Amino acid sequence: MNPTTAAPDAPGGQRSAQYDAFHAARARTGLVSRLYAEAMGEDYPAEVVDSSSCDWPLLGLMTARLRMRPGQLLVDAGCGTGGIGLWLARALTLRLEGFDLSPVAVAQATARRPHFLGGGTDRAAFRVAELEDTGLPDSCAHGIVCVDALGRATVRDAAVRELGRVLAPGGRLVVTRALRRGATPAWPEQARAAGLTVEHVDERPAEPTMWDRLYRLWIAHADELLRELGEVQAENMLREAHQVLPALPGRRAVLLTLRRPATAPAAPGTADTMTGPDRNPGDRAVLSERTPQ
Repeated sequence: MNPTTAAPDAPGGQRSAQYDAFHAARARTGLVSRLYAEAMGEDYPAEVVDSSSCDWPLLGLMTARLRMRPGQLLVDAGCGTGGIGLWLARALTLRLEGFDLSPVAVAQATARRPHFLGGGTDRAAFRVAELEDTGLPDSCAHGIVCVDALGRATVRDAAVRELGRVLAPGGRLVVTRALRRGATPAWPEQARAAGLTVEHVDERPAEPTMWDRLYRLWIAHADELLRELGEVQAENMLREAHQVLPALPGRRAVLLTLRRPATAPAAPGTADTMTGPDRNPGDRAVLSERTPQ
């Protein structure tokens, strides 16, 4: 979750530097992965590693909701170190385009391609880009995944519109969202503004409980985190744990599937090409979703 690592209203270069430090620190130690594995138990996808709230049930659900065919293009928006997109690309025989704000994360994702794809690394490419400005062509993606990354966007409405622009007619965007229980979600309006329809809202009742276990493990292992990650990153994690733990009993987590109607116009051939506190008025009900994976 890590919403305290980088505020969404910080300048782009500052946010990138903070995420770079986050990913570089975690690459130096296996401690964080071990704590994720302990918190998730059998649901921990060891190959994907610690990608925020991603577990085996979420991977299976995303696979079912995307409904993609071999050879189609998947975009991993806010890909972090790439495990989720690479796992899906291998499982479904897809092409993959991932992007993230952090150059360090993009470099790590690029280096992981052979592990998942063997000699087929040309099927996957990673780039530095923002959720609101992906640099991808109109209607190029048959499917998009965005796991715990939408909260990084400076303006979530703009990010959803940008992802909708990239989505081909008939394609689906699956995105994790969280909000306070009983609150009215903003996603129907955000979907309409992006030309998308809400196809499924899948509840993830185990997600808050997982975070509760993980945060308590972070607190219990505070000395080890400080020693292995350094003061700044460890204190960010511990601050987050203490701030978010009290709100978890009121947290509702979902996987949202948005679809672009199949009748929407698309630029010829673009779906088959591959290129190398809350400040959103429509999202006041949403809990902090700033998650650098």
